[in-house]
Amino acid sequence: MTRVLVVEDDPQLVRALVINLQARHYGVDAAPDGATALRLAAARQPDVVLLDLGLPDMDGVDVIKGLRGWSRVPVLVLSARQASDEKVAALDAGADDYITKPFSMDELLARLRAAVRRTEDTPLVPEMTLVETADFSLDLLAKKAVRAGRDVRLTPTEWHLLEILVTHPGRLITQKQLLQEVWGVSQSNKTNYLRVYMAQLRRKLETDPSQPRYLITEPGMGYRFEE
Repeated sequence: MTRVLVVEDDPQLVRALVINLQARHYGVDAAPDGATALRLAAARQPDVVLLDLGLPDMDGVDVIKGLRGWSRVPVLVLSARQASDEKVAALDAGADDYITKPFSMDELLARLRAAVRRTEDTPLVPEMTLVETADFSLDLLAKKAVRAGRDVRLTPTEWHLLEILVTHPGRLITQKQLLQEVWGVSQSNKTNYLRVYMAQLRRKLETDPSQPRYLITEPGMGYRFEE
């Protein structure tokens, strides 16, 4: 059974989420504040976290940072905050998705299913389990990145995006293909997700993120990995 941790201080929304998730056979825990959320996450080891940013005791971004200190569990932010800088702050802290309130339950469940799928190991052909460049190496089975002799921490979403690109070296992967595979959506207005995550990957892996050598943008079309 997939276990979901709902972190939300609105009792009515919590009740609606619990009812809908349990009806679809998810196990559900709920936390009304950040401290309880971090404690429950450690104790219950959820498969995915639904997180409101406006909590009574701390900002949701701090909860994400607390989780990312020890866990790669997918975090889906549910927030009334619509400013792009708020979204980027949550994604930069390690969130995997951002859903603006109010939202449809069908959309939330689709995003949740996509987040769970991203964490499931995809078998790779043996020759594609290790990728080495002059600047970094990737062990795709162990989900380990090393640059300049140091481990690089990547979120599950960053790994999924990177895996698609490096397992098709030299091939242009369109924005639509990446959005469908990684986020389960194909709307053109979601391309900001790709920009944010590609910027994060370049910052973590490229020697000069402003002049990428490996993670290449094809303007208006998509991205490709050059060995």
